[in-house]
Amino acid sequence: MELNGEKDILLVEDNPHDVELILHVFEWSNIHSRVRVVWDGQEALDALFEEKMRPRVILLDLKLPKVGGLEVLRQIKEDASLREIPVVVFSSSAEERDIALSYGLGVNSYIVKPVEFDRFADVIREIGCYWQLINRPPDGGPAAE
Repeated sequence: MELNGEKDILLVEDNPHDVELILHVFEWSNIHSRVRVVWDGQEALDALFEEKMRPRVILLDLKLPKVGGLEVLRQIKEDASLREIPVVVFSSSAEERDIALSYGLGVNSYIVKPVEFDRFADVIREIGCYWQLINRPPDGGPAAE
């Protein structure tokens, strides 16, 4: 699923099992997204700030090594060239504090990872369909095609 060139989705996730499932669900769902996987917060910031990656959506876990997801979110939303990129927090944390902090920092959506396999797959499919097929980014903005 990983292709050369610009990616549609930046997946920031340190759990290899979740990454594998997410990529398989995107493939099974015929969502022809180009996904770039990064395994920690620093790698995500490097992709966005140094490599100038501009995905259509960022799927962000909160509990990450090196730089936490909330700090990644803060830096994205404070940067004029990145703030319009939609960020979806997809985390195992259902803590009200994490949810409130995420929305306070400007997250576009907060989704708690379901524990059950089938529901997890359904949620991933819905995320992919919405952000790739239904949502329309602003013309000429960083997330625009």
